[in-house]
Amino acid sequence: MATTMICGAAVAALGAGQAAAQTAAPTDQTEVEEIVVTGSLFRRTDTETPSPVTVMTAQTLQRAGMTTATDAIRSVSADGAGSIGTGFQSGFSAGGSAVSLRGLGVSSTLVLVDGLRSANFPINDDGHNAYVDLNSIPFSLIDRIEVLKDGASSSYGADAIGGVVNLILKKQFEGVSGSAEFGQSQERDARHQRFDLTLGYGDYAEKGWNFYVNGEYQKDGRVSSHSRGFPYNTQDLRPIGGLDNNTADSSLTTATPTAVVVRTTQGDLNNPLSGGVQPFADGTYIDSKGDTQPYSNYTSLGLGTCLAGTYTATTGGSRGVGCKYDLVDLYNQIQPKQERYALNGRLSFKLGENVEGYVAGSYSYDFVSIKNQPRAVRNTQPFGGSANLASTNPGIVLPVWICTSGVNCADPAAAGRRLNPNNPYATTYANDPANGAARLYYLFGDIPAGSDRTNEVYRGTAGLKGDFGGDWNWRVDAVAARDNLKIEQYGYLNIANLLKSINTGSYDFVNPGNNTQAIRDFISPTVTTPSHSTMYSLDASITKELWELPGGTMQLAVGGQVRKEELVNNNQNAKLDTYSLTTSSAFGKHTVTAGYFEVLAPVLDQLEINASGRYDHYSEGFSHFSPKIGAKYTPLRQLAFRGTYSKGFRAPTFAESGARSQYAGFSTFTPPATFQNAHGGLTSAGNTNPYAQAYSLGGGYVGNPDLKPEKSRSFTLGVIAEPTPWLSLTVDYYDVKKSDLIVAGPLLAKARNAYYTGTDVTSACAAVAAVGAGYSCNLVDGIDPLFPTALPRVLIINAPFVNADFSKTAGVDFSATAKANLPFDAKLTSRVEVTHVLKYDLHTSSGVQKYAGTLGPYQLSSGNGTPDWRGNWQNTVEWGRYSLSATAYYVGKIKSVAADQRTSTDCVTANQYATGDKVLGEKFCYIKKFVNVDLNGTAQITDSVQVYGHVGNLFDEKAPVAPGAYASAPNFLTTFHYPGLIGRTFKLGVRFTY
Repeated sequence: MATTMICGAAVAALGAGQAAAQTAAPTDQTEVEEIVVTGSLFRRTDTETPSPVTVMTAQTLQRAGMTTATDAIRSVSADGAGSIGTGFQSGFSAGGSAVSLRGLGVSSTLVLVDGLRSANFPINDDGHNAYVDLNSIPFSLIDRIEVLKDGASSSYGADAIGGVVNLILKKQFEGVSGSAEFGQSQERDARHQRFDLTLGYGDYAEKGWNFYVNGEYQKDGRVSSHSRGFPYNTQDLRPIGGLDNNTADSSLTTATPTAVVVRTTQGDLNNPLSGGVQPFADGTYIDSKGDTQPYSNYTSLGLGTCLAGTYTATTGGSRGVGCKYDLVDLYNQIQPKQERYALNGRLSFKLGENVEGYVAGSYSYDFVSIKNQPRAVRNTQPFGGSANLASTNPGIVLPVWICTSGVNCADPAAAGRRLNPNNPYATTYANDPANGAARLYYLFGDIPAGSDRTNEVYRGTAGLKGDFGGDWNWRVDAVAARDNLKIEQYGYLNIANLLKSINTGSYDFVNPGNNTQAIRDFISPTVTTPSHSTMYSLDASITKELWELPGGTMQLAVGGQVRKEELVNNNQNAKLDTYSLTTSSAFGKHTVTAGYFEVLAPVLDQLEINASGRYDHYSEGFSHFSPKIGAKYTPLRQLAFRGTYSKGFRAPTFAESGARSQYAGFSTFTPPATFQNAHGGLTSAGNTNPYAQAYSLGGGYVGNPDLKPEKSRSFTLGVIAEPTPWLSLTVDYYDVKKSDLIVAGPLLAKARNAYYTGTDVTSACAAVAAVGAGYSCNLVDGIDPLFPTALPRVLIINAPFVNADFSKTAGVDFSATAKANLPFDAKLTSRVEVTHVLKYDLHTSSGVQKYAGTLGPYQLSSGNGTPDWRGNWQNTVEWGRYSLSATAYYVGKIKSVAADQRTSTDCVTANQYATGDKVLGEKFCYIKKFVNVDLNGTAQITDSVQVYGHVGNLFDEKAPVAPGAYASAPNFLTTFHYPGLIGRTFKLGVRFTY
């Protein structure tokens, strides 16, 4: 081992007890603890390897006021695009939390606990990305967190392209320790409670064994959008010069809790889905272009209960009086209710002088309650269901006659036959029910909507390690983990029950408050879906000191792993009987066998070289070898250079490769002019036939067993310096290329357009198939009743997962630590960590999409983009028994464009909020930078008791306005600006150790 070395590679602002400072090897007999640093197999007394590592200790996490592993890990500046926080409440991963190092996605960041894998969250993010839920990891047992910001497939295999997060838990504990804290926001919500207790017995050094048990509990209250006010509670941004995108206070065809109807026809009096395409016109008007247009008078049911007042629509084709609503303010929430607890235990023991072992087990419970806006009556059919089930176009209607059975109610002999009290046209058209149906626009405001998600993780580990011959060290570790997820969805509409309730008149649309809970439960029964994932792994390795080199002892390590993984992500809508409930599912299992090696060669006092490699074989039939080489050169005592070069891979997830896996994604599509002309033609006001207007066109994706792994090439170059004894710093450049990207339907847009080149269904679907293998028509709409000979719409196009495209990302990490003595025996410690993304480009067949500093990649997870600057800075002053820490977090401005959504990144032509509008495009071109500061103070009352207080977002900085952001979070970014939504918070707590 070299007698001089630079310690502590990349010390983060939260980071670490290690400083990037040179320390001489001890000359006295003081024992120096040896540790294994993430990314290496060798035990060493210094924490610096050629790879950049951010280390966060329990002490610095406490000083930052962290209370969850999620908050701690996602505070690292290298966490970027695709990161998932608990505040992200829609999409596939609602309720889960994950980290995305280098912005490469959660499936390209490997999360370990004590260097071992765990089971993945049973639901894949974005329908196909796998990750470990950070909410399942116990926080009170964390000794330190190591974040390896470098490719590490040579050590750990798949998924470590962006880096590795290794949460290292306490190995032994003797005595009693615990904490209790309480808090809330200054708005008196976001109530917070947290408790933990650890009991340990056995002096490991003297008795040769130690056992501890640990329990923790945390509960965080809900925060509504209404409580935070403008602009986080509305899509109407006129007060700041923006658009009024809230149509619930101006458009009669926007679904609200006040039912709106218009008279139309009904082709099948037994079927509420057979309403006519066009409502009956009550008159005509001349539009601004001089064209004659029809208009219809719409009727609002229960109009006398408008709590926010009414509005009158006097222009356009839909006229009448309606109730005003702001649905975001009324129903949305910023923070879900969350409750979690965990139980953990560990037994450490010595079997002899040279053999040690352990057995550990843990159970974690995480409950997340999410509330959404109520469900609308107009929906597309479930993916895979018949187009006849769609209630979007022409829409669902209320019949003239209802009866007890709901069948053949127009027949005078039907039992319980009566005129429909929900249909204001019923009396007039009692003798002509085919022309007296009421097309319905409605949001079920009396039926709460949302989901309760319960995630339980069981994990057990056991291991042995020892040495023999003086220079051989070995270890064996086994882990078994299972993640059980139960999702209870409420507020979704059962199709058959909804239609029956309409035909029987059992649901009161005029006065929804009169509905019984029984009828609400009938229309919207709770849907419970269990899913699970499992992982079993056995690792063994042995290290050997070989021979002496000028810089120290050369070492060799070899090892192997066998790992079994399985996923059962069940379809939440397997019966295709529920509107708007996802049909995504994923299934798969495999066995992975691997062998790996590592060589450490201190060839000179100033030069250390590390080489490693790993070969992984998957039972699906593919294999991959991942090499890595790194070096650290220390020409001066105060200066070192380091660098690495590696290749890695990401294995296809079960959602991507499983033959039984599927998911559907829908987006708005406007048919071409030729199609619109065939269905009524274009006027100056557009096509007034709803069949030819913009609609939701789906892509159906099925797992592809022939996928290859994604591959990566990455390198880092860095400098570590200690110009003075009180200052140390690091600078590291990283560059990652990820190729053979697994993408869903890259030619889907081409396939959509190809369909509309056909003249009939046969030729149109043939054109889709000609686009490429795996593209085909999944579902074609029923014919347009107004133009039955014209080409019908395509509703869903099948598209494959394929390997295509490549991405490049590059940037610079900077960290520094400074220490100074202050008057009155006080000490100052200042740590800063910054990441600057220089480049994040996706190279496709149609060009290069540039994401750095923008909202791209918008289709990745929460769609919060890639800030090109992110950092944190912690300053701690200690004097006697007291300490005060201020931690500042910085996120740079983000351009409100996304190259994967538009063909340009110009603020006018490609603005996510106001595309094509010069004034608004320039006004809302950038989402402003965000800086918030947390303050934490501690007082050591006795040697065993410490009290502390924490003020989050000390200056109550507001989240920057982000109009056009992800639809689930109007006007704000949940990933990077979350503290600015919750506002100033307060926590008081006590810690004790005996």
